[in-house]
Amino acid sequence: MLTRKQYELLMFIHERLQESGVPPSFEEMKDALDLRSKSGIHRLITALEERGFVRRLPNRARALEVLRLPDSVSPGAAAARARGPVSGVIEGGRSRAAEAPPGPVPAAIDATVTPVPVMGRIAAGVPIEAIQTYSRTIPVPADMLPGGDHFALDVRGDSMVDAGIHDGDTVVIRRCDTADTGDIVVALVDGEEATLKRLRRKGASVALEAANPAYETRIFGPDRVRIQGRLVALMRRY
Repeated sequence: MLTRKQYELLMFIHERLQESGVPPSFEEMKDALDLRSKSGIHRLITALEERGFVRRLPNRARALEVLRLPDSVSPGAAAARARGPVSGVIEGGRSRAAEAPPGPVPAAIDATVTPVPVMGRIAAGVPIEAIQTYSRTIPVPADMLPGGDHFALDVRGDSMVDAGIHDGDTVVIRRCDTADTGDIVVALVDGEEATLKRLRRKGASVALEAANPAYETRIFGPDRVRIQGRLVALMRRY
């Protein structure tokens, strides 16, 4: 699972290797990702290396090898990325999950079904880095969807099992930046980690409450949590 910056850096390195056979310099990577310092590039490369996407070749300067690309990148997708910015779940502290899936979203199968883009995975457990790539589209009965924009996420983890949300389920989210206390929401913590939890407001603080006694409620200051959307439906295969 990659953050937007990790994904952009991986694709930039891949595209440069495809074009010239030589990886970009740290200065070029810094400029391409609009970062202020090279230390940010070092952190991103370390994260990509830990996740098995790249490998640093020993005893060679500027030596990077791309081992694999995200599963959602199709054969020709790298060239398409070079023609425009990469869409992301996290941008400027808010989600773009339902705004720009690559490629057209198929038309509804019929008047009673609406196609909803699945934008990756969400943690129902300890927060994980938000994923930002469109993977597929699922048909959702139109009467399950209130007005507004919607996207879907695959659930990983068991912290919401007492709310009927299990590992492997797909949740349908209405994109919004506000929610009422008691709503189950997609929350972005510190601008980089996304989780599925029940929202509770305690004075000026925000609590993200699990629906599993094995997980503790996490409490944050209001400036550390941004609401990305509210749960409106759940899809499950048996």
